[in-house]
This record gives sequence, C-alpha cells and structure tokens, in this order.
Amino acid sequence: MPQELMPNLYRLPVPLPDSPLKLLNSYVIKGGDRDLLIDTGFRRPECYESLTSQLAELGVDMARTDLLLTHLHADHCGLAPDLVTEGTRVFISRGDKPWLMRDWSREDWIASGERMVRFGFPRDTVEHAFHQSPAHSMAPSKDFQNYQPIDDGDEFSCGGYTLRAVCTPGHTPAHMCFWMETQKTMFTGDHVLFDISPNITTWTTVDDSLGDYLRSLKMIDAYDVQLALPGHRETGNFHARIAALLSHHEKRLAGCLEVLRENPGLTTYDVAGLMRWKIRCSSWEDFPMGQKWFAVGEAASHLLHLEACGLARGDRTDEVIRWYAQ
Repeated sequence: MPQELMPNLYRLPVPLPDSPLKLLNSYVIKGGDRDLLIDTGFRRPECYESLTSQLAELGVDMARTDLLLTHLHADHCGLAPDLVTEGTRVFISRGDKPWLMRDWSREDWIASGERMVRFGFPRDTVEHAFHQSPAHSMAPSKDFQNYQPIDDGDEFSCGGYTLRAVCTPGHTPAHMCFWMETQKTMFTGDHVLFDISPNITTWTTVDDSLGDYLRSLKMIDAYDVQLALPGHRETGNFHARIAALLSHHEKRLAGCLEVLRENPGLTTYDVAGLMRWKIRCSSWEDFPMGQKWFAVGEAASHLLHLEACGLARGDRTDEVIRWYAQ
C-alpha cells in the first residue's frame, strides 16, 4: 500500500521474493503533467503486480512518467523495461549504464566467474551460481536499450521538488543518490541503508571499490540530510548511520588484516570463511551459494583496499591469488 511521505511523494513497498532483502522501497512523485518513479524491483511477476497495483491506486500513468534508477542492480531496475511505454524515459548514471546494457549470457558469466576462481571460489560452483544469480534471472530485459545517461549534478523537477543527482560510487561503479535541498531529503538507494550494511564487492573496471565507497560516504556526510529515503527497509539518523558504516568497515579491515597475519597465504575465499557475517548459518560450509558469492566479493573488496593502502599484498603468480600482510 502506498505511504505518503510528503505532499505528492509516496513510498511504494515492493516485495522481493526469496531475497534476504525482503522489500524494495520504490518512490513516486506525482507532478501533474509528468510523474517520477524511482527504482522498480526484480523482474518477477510478484514485483510487477505489487508495483503496478500501487501505481494504479495513485493514478500514475507510465505514458507520462519518467523512471529514475539509483543503480544497476536487478532489485532496483529489473522491471524498468516492463513499465516503459512510448512516453516513458528511463535514466541511470553514465557509469552504471554499460553494465546494465551488457548481455549476460552463460559464457559471459563464466568468463566473469574466472575472477572469482582467482579469488579461490571453487570452479565447479561458478556455473551453479549463474543460475541462482538475480543479476541473470531477474535482470531487465535486454530487448530494451534506451537508457538515458545522467551525470553528477543533473537535476530533475517534479511535483514541486527538485532532485539533484549525487554520484556515490562504491556499491556499484556509479551509484546515484538524489538530493532535495529545500526539503533536506535524500534518496539514498543502497549507498546508505539503516538495518543492513550495503554489499561492497569488486568490479573489473574499478581498482578499489571499497575505497570509493568510503570516500563517497565521507563526501555525502557533508549534506544536511534530515530525512533519508533508503532503497530497503526503514530510515534512521543519516549522519549517525554514516559514522556506523565507516566504523563497521574500519573494524572489518582490521579483522581481515589480523586474519592475514595469523594465516599468511590464504585465498580470498578462505578469508571470507573466517570473517563474521550476520547470517543464520552455523558455519561457512552452510552458507547458501548466493550468500557465499556476495561474501567472497565483499572479502575481495576489503583485501584489495588493504593492498591499495600498502597493508596487504596479493601474490598473483599462480591461478589463485594468495594474500599476505605487509
């Protein structure tokens, strides 16, 4: 059911079946001549039915609605092509657009999975992960390619509000938040979440995604945000949450470094198995495949950041990278 947050501004909770994220927060601004929809949900019938029924309840016509995507992940953009009509424009950051338009065939996925093999992920599980990944199964239809690129500082006006794009790389190569200065309100996507920590993984086009994320957090802390509208779950104290996220990653980096000092020569997969995760599993072996994939990616982002800071070294002489404290 739509929840009115401000005049003409609504939160639309979209269920995410089979996902630990549970819900996506989509937002719509009703603007009279044109409306603005922010993020969509997975490309799944349950998401489509929930979102379209809520839009219909508000009288939103997609023929006069623009779609603004915070980033390329399928839970935020999966339904975009299914909502498009002749009058709909779809906007996403210039840096995330190439990833969104890529045709992730089985061969592409396995080639990308070679990077995870380098991190120590068992080779025989890479194809299995392909079939389980929402990046493949619930991503936007590749028949649609007409995404309009946006850059840091671009503005959108709707319903008496002005939203300014703020590029916050880290969670994805060019994640976007949207700032409404007059209302001191920011749509934070997955950059700042309050009940869970955003997953920071590695990207082939990015040297240090965790470093980017930490810099983006510090940069955005300067905004006088009184109301944060996150991509998942509930809101909270914006500046306190940024401090908590910075502290979280500082502790996780220290923990990774301690693991390397005590166990030189581990693979990224091994390090991930020794890290602490908030998940209801008794051991690393019990992790679901999808959660292991995310965990190894996050461990890699921390190890690569330690390497960028001169605190760790990855030995890349063999097929599998092995890590050592400096």
